[in-house]
Amino acid sequence: QLQLVESGGGLVQPGDSLRLSCAASGRSLANYHMGWFRQVPGKEREFVASIHRSSGSAYYTDSVKGRFTISKTNMRNTVYLQMNSLKPEDAAVYYCAASTNVNYALGKSQDFHSWGQGTQVTVSS
Repeated sequence: QLQLVESGGGLVQPGDSLRLSCAASGRSLANYHMGWFRQVPGKEREFVASIHRSSGSAYYTDSVKGRFTISKTNMRNTVYLQMNSLKPEDAAVYYCAASTNVNYALGKSQDFHSWGQGTQVTVSS
């Protein structure tokens, strides 16, 4: 069974950077497309980025394009989300998720079947 554990969240100031990590165990991430989502209280979970299981093709929601980068290392069984130029509106709980669905690039949470517990990112001056 695939298990995912996120880390790297924290409190930062606007304009700062953070790198989130998602460590997998139980299965090889070489078999999964991976995604990052985020959620703030009272709102639906929002797609942030996704990456193909092997090609490295990545997709981003418009609000993070040019600032966030998703990457995946199958050797370390880990997915990363590098977040630069953080804004207060980026504050949320960030979740990583795994998918074997060909529609993973559409960024719909129902197409992802395994989720981590989340890591809090707070952006405040």
